[in-house]
Amino acid sequence: MKTIYLVAGARPNFMKIAPIVRALQAHGGLAFKIIHTGQHYDREMNDVFFEELGIPAPDVFMAAGGGSHSQQTARIMIAFEDLCKAQRPDAVLVVGDVNSTLACSIVAKKLNIPVAHVEAGLRSGDMNMPEEINRLVTDSISDWFFVTEPSAVAHLQREGKADSAIHYVGHVMVDNALFQAEKLTRTDTSGFETSAFKAANTANGARYGVITLHRPSNVDSAEMMTRIGGALKDIATDLPLIFPVHPRTRGNLEKFGIDLGPNITLVGPQAYMAFLNLWKDAAMVLTDSGGLQEETTALGVPCITIRENTERPVTVEEGTNVLAGTDPSRIVAEARKVLRGESKEGRRPHLWDGMAAERIVAVLARELS
Repeated sequence: MKTIYLVAGARPNFMKIAPIVRALQAHGGLAFKIIHTGQHYDREMNDVFFEELGIPAPDVFMAAGGGSHSQQTARIMIAFEDLCKAQRPDAVLVVGDVNSTLACSIVAKKLNIPVAHVEAGLRSGDMNMPEEINRLVTDSISDWFFVTEPSAVAHLQREGKADSAIHYVGHVMVDNALFQAEKLTRTDTSGFETSAFKAANTANGARYGVITLHRPSNVDSAEMMTRIGGALKDIATDLPLIFPVHPRTRGNLEKFGIDLGPNITLVGPQAYMAFLNLWKDAAMVLTDSGGLQEETTALGVPCITIRENTERPVTVEEGTNVLAGTDPSRIVAEARKVLRGESKEGRRPHLWDGMAAERIVAVLARELS
């Protein structure tokens, strides 16, 4: 039986491979191993985490750790090359755009092992984003491209990829969001850290919003963080906001002396199910995350993206996402539109139906047969 290595390096990667694991288990015709590069260590990624996702724990943990982009990429490449030489897979599947995606693609290709890239073809056009470089390099050497939206097909075609290698399959992140949202209907959520906040701010028709910010361009500059913080503080005068704060973001808020005021509740990073339970019922999400733009569109939640560009334009063109940029007045104006009931009516894009992983597995089974 052919064996595929499924590579993940950080917690969001596991959300993307989980539907593929479930689809491979249901298919039964392909073997697989889950490879955790250890790019990010997350204490929340315990047995319960994988149980929530409905997948087994990783078969291999490489403990690559942190460091600069080059140091981390190099350590992952060395460890993954040793693994592939010792137990050569028939294909390597990578997801997204993290350093592990890039590193393992290069290793596999140099060992003449076919590479499948899930979320291929996404482009922001911003070469200051490390993720954009990872996307471009990974797609330049991949064999199979699994695509989430029409813009990605167009990018890959412009870059000279063969139509036969491009597979428009939908989105595994949406597969997972729909799977987990349904699971939440059967889950006791009272123990989640944010349950009290949610209950207090949904009683008697009340509403709340959710913030996430982590991109260096937004949070590592005192000027930018102050500008964005001011906009959030303004919005919070009309809508209570809750902010699960990334450690670097929290450190910068303290370092820059930014006070977000009494109407923004700061909490620590949340486990996936707890966070989904929080944002799925929010009046709006204010974020600079790529994945959250897609998940909010999948579940019909208004999203205001605090970035000047997006590699996921279908969420703006068809979904519930608005690209507000980083100008405080525009961010506040878009938030107030939502509060007035004037948010755009989005829809779930083509093939974002929870079945992307099954389509991916069908292609892989055909190509590897």
